[in-house]
Amino acid sequence: MPPDFYLSSLDSSLDRLKALATQPNQMLARPVPACPDWRLEDLLGHLGSIERWVVDVLRGGKYVEEQPRPAGGAAAWFLDGADNFQRAMKAIDPHMPCWNLGPPPRTAGFWLRRQAHEHAIHLVDACQASGFAAPPDFGEDFMLDGIDEVLAMFVPRQLRLKRMPEPEGAVVFHVSRTIKWTIGQGPTRASVTAPLSEMYLGLWCRSKLADIATVEGDASVALRVLQGPLTP
Repeated sequence: MPPDFYLSSLDSSLDRLKALATQPNQMLARPVPACPDWRLEDLLGHLGSIERWVVDVLRGGKYVEEQPRPAGGAAAWFLDGADNFQRAMKAIDPHMPCWNLGPPPRTAGFWLRRQAHEHAIHLVDACQASGFAAPPDFGEDFMLDGIDEVLAMFVPRQLRLKRMPEPEGAVVFHVSRTIKWTIGQGPTRASVTAPLSEMYLGLWCRSKLADIATVEGDASVALRVLQGPLTP
């Protein structure tokens, strides 16, 4: 996808996150359903830390340690760094060599995709913590791209790092008859089919994919893959 595709989504998510960060303290203290140990302010602090980390990585092109979020005032800290982060993302040369989590060749363009989806998923979290029943309205192409990021980039990385067990055969993920991803080797043992939005959110454990999806074949093999962990 071109840089503008990711930058548009990132800007939209950041605008909403910045608005949610200005809520009263009692709202910032509300729990984040998908991250039980976090309040909304902790989530915003996490984003502030990630954003500063990515800016530092882009600046030097090499891995650096992530900055810890502050013990207090994390929402204000997030707001203080968000504009600088946006400027850094807009200034990216996608072809510039740069360390990242993906496979070689490693270039800075990786971070456009990663941060667009990082902020989209955490916008879902922030909306849930703030009491909004409906998730943000993401476009179909964006959600397909996010599913691909998980199944074609993160899952192979999780397997390579032995963070999840090797599947007992191939499991095919479908969001339509023609769009699919295969996890594992050998004969197909199972398939997992779900609506696009449920698949996108479910792969990040923001919906109960195992309960919603249609599973055909060996359900136990599919369930073990869904238990992952599919992402870091």
